[in-house]
Amino acid sequence: MSAAEAVAAIALAIWLYLLLARGGFWRERPAPPPAPLDAWPEIVAIVPARNEAETIGAAIGSLLRQRYAGAFSIVLVDDHSSDGTAAAARRAAAEAGAAHRLAIIAARPLPEGWSGKLWAVSEGIRHVAERGSEASYLLLTDADIAHDPDNAAELVARVERQHLDLASLMVKLRCASFAERWLVPAFVFFFQMLYPFAWVNDRHHRIAGAAGGCMVVRRAALDRAGGIASIRGALIDDCALAQRLKQAGGAIWLGLTERTRSLRPYPRLGDIWRMIARTAYTQLHYSPLLLGATVLGMTVTYLAPPALTPLGGIAGLLAALAWFAMMVAFVPTLRLYRQPLAMAPFLPLIAFFYLAATIDSARRHWQGRGGEWKGRVQQRGAA
Repeated sequence: MSAAEAVAAIALAIWLYLLLARGGFWRERPAPPPAPLDAWPEIVAIVPARNEAETIGAAIGSLLRQRYAGAFSIVLVDDHSSDGTAAAARRAAAEAGAAHRLAIIAARPLPEGWSGKLWAVSEGIRHVAERGSEASYLLLTDADIAHDPDNAAELVARVERQHLDLASLMVKLRCASFAERWLVPAFVFFFQMLYPFAWVNDRHHRIAGAAGGCMVVRRAALDRAGGIASIRGALIDDCALAQRLKQAGGAIWLGLTERTRSLRPYPRLGDIWRMIARTAYTQLHYSPLLLGATVLGMTVTYLAPPALTPLGGIAGLLAALAWFAMMVAFVPTLRLYRQPLAMAPFLPLIAFFYLAATIDSARRHWQGRGGEWKGRVQQRGAA
């Protein structure tokens, strides 16, 4: 067997494994809503926000319009914003006639060893405790999420009925600009490949993951797991929290939604590049060896099939089959995002973009610029 035939055969074997034996990640669809509860426990939404004036009004407005039959309130943690984030949130609450349901607090200075977002979340939880709230659940959500009116109720019902400690949703990401249409569906595809939802939702499987834009966590379970402080330095905080809860014996659930949406725009290729580069090397545990393995693995998995297909013969046939399997796997995500199926053959080119941004993520870390977000730089966390 020639080297080209060997590489093509390996690529095909990888894609057959991904299609047939990785939890059916590529077939994932939004789950039907659970049945409503007879009694609704109290829930508090905690929204960390740093310079989010552009989206905070829509996010807070969507939270205040929740059709939730129990007690529901919001704590906005203003993380040293300089753009009027708090004022925009107050206006949204006043326009909704629900200013009494929104508490706005200012985060104290960021301590060493904490990521900015997790410190803000911790400050919100501290406020909930200090005011003596008996809320059973916390909705941890970002300042750029527009929630469907039934979102909180469906998540709490799912947690209650399935006896979960955490339920999270991969929200529908914005897919409007040229850059978003080409690169955002692949982001969701790669996330599902890394964290197959069926495996995440299996109580006995070691894989744990979550989508941090929208998570409902059982407050008592969070306390038992050591609270937010137990993951205080994590840059990929959602998956770190899911791992912590699952290791503590809790059950978690991760799903897709088309109705709750991210408002975060990524109008240019560079915006998505920076989003990937912020945490990609963190995902690899800051390991040069894992980075090298990732470069090799993505080269064989994504780049070799289109490169070897024109060779013809056995190598070309095997490579073409691998490329076809890759397209088959990508099609459901393109349909979810209502993008042309003709984009499927270009997944290798998209993967090359993600690989290059991952390499840049390592470079930024080595240069002391890891985890850069809104004027803050965070290297390896304390957790």
